[in-house]
Amino acid sequence: MYKNKLSWAVAIAAATLASQASAGGYQVNEQSVSGQGYGHAGRSSNVNDATIVFGNPAGMSFLDRAQVTVGGTYLNVSTDIDDASATRNGAPLEGTSEGDIVPGTLIPFAFYAQPVNDKLAFGFGVYAPFGSNTDYENGFIGRNLGNYTELKVMSAQPTVSYRFNEQWSVGAGITYNRVEGELHRQVPTPTFGIIGVGPGGSPIIGPNGTQELDARVEGDDDNWGYNVGVIYQPVPETTLGLTYRSKVSYTLEGDYHARDANGDIYINPLTGESQESDAQLDLTTPETINFSVTQQMSDSLKLMFGASWTRWSRFDQIRVTDPRDTGGEPITYEQQAYSNAWAFAAGGEYQLNPQWVLRAGVTIDNTPTSDEFRSARIPSDDRRIFSLGAGWTPVDNLTVDLAYSYLTERSTQVDQERQDASGFITSTYTADYKNEAHGFGAQLTYRF
Repeated sequence: MYKNKLSWAVAIAAATLASQASAGGYQVNEQSVSGQGYGHAGRSSNVNDATIVFGNPAGMSFLDRAQVTVGGTYLNVSTDIDDASATRNGAPLEGTSEGDIVPGTLIPFAFYAQPVNDKLAFGFGVYAPFGSNTDYENGFIGRNLGNYTELKVMSAQPTVSYRFNEQWSVGAGITYNRVEGELHRQVPTPTFGIIGVGPGGSPIIGPNGTQELDARVEGDDDNWGYNVGVIYQPVPETTLGLTYRSKVSYTLEGDYHARDANGDIYINPLTGESQESDAQLDLTTPETINFSVTQQMSDSLKLMFGASWTRWSRFDQIRVTDPRDTGGEPITYEQQAYSNAWAFAAGGEYQLNPQWVLRAGVTIDNTPTSDEFRSARIPSDDRRIFSLGAGWTPVDNLTVDLAYSYLTERSTQVDQERQDASGFITSTYTADYKNEAHGFGAQLTYRF
């Protein structure tokens, strides 16, 4: 039972952290379609619309009037799995490895910005900063190590901005974050029956086969975070932006249960212990810093460059406890090997005419994960993202933005194993992965 709790905790931690990282998972980086068009290269410095509430709260005071921006990006991810193999208790395990493990997902957002005067502005945003979903087929060969992972985080952010003069502006926001997670794994468990006859003809009961239990966990939590930003314009043609997003601490609490083939809660026939309980994991997502510069090259052309840093060294262990046993030893302790990670982006905007603006960008994301700890739940690696976009303003108070992104990840390998308390390797899974994704974004901005 404790090993099943650990399976849940490790996967929730991996999904949460990898989804926030620049790479290492299917990140949710879709909080602006106008920014998507230039690869988010000017996330902290390029003020286009109300999505700057997320990009850099200081930018709201650069907007000339109230506006609302709503939109979303549809992600279509494809995965190719090759050379997949697995074992259970040292014997080869049969199964499939079809790939296409990430369902198509629409990621929505909405932002509102309200300038009060030429110095003060308020804003509000609702968006999804993190998220992950991997759903393997029922007969997946690596099912004993995880076959379904879903994590959803929604954030609400009230924000304020103040512009001191023509050069300096600052902003800050608080975030309320709600996380929900659900994990599945097929847990191999011995079946028991008569394996012989003892003295006097009494039957001998012992393990006579293996069954797979459908183990599932759901967990949730909520907590507060914050972000701050600053914008500096040394000259009107040059804008520098810096944004800091805080760490957020969660205590994930979940319900665990494992059911047999009949759909009944499994009860260990030797101990009488029911396979349902609670589990708890304390988790802190690391802080991030984004810097970008926007340079107006001419009346028509803008170029942008951005860099992001995530303090992944904060995630160095997984500590799982039983909340009913507050004074006891942890259920398990695992060392991790995450390292601080950088992401870089470059892009541009070209104002074709008063109605149309064209955009393009490229992003390089480096994974914080290590080969040793990569899992089937988050089988990703370094990525490259190429983006195109356009904005259409048919009338002064309305803009429609469209964007397309192509993401390709470096081929990577998953090499997992699970051990029992004695150190015996009970399950292994090895496979080569190649991930690609297409992102189609659309947003509408209305100015009052």
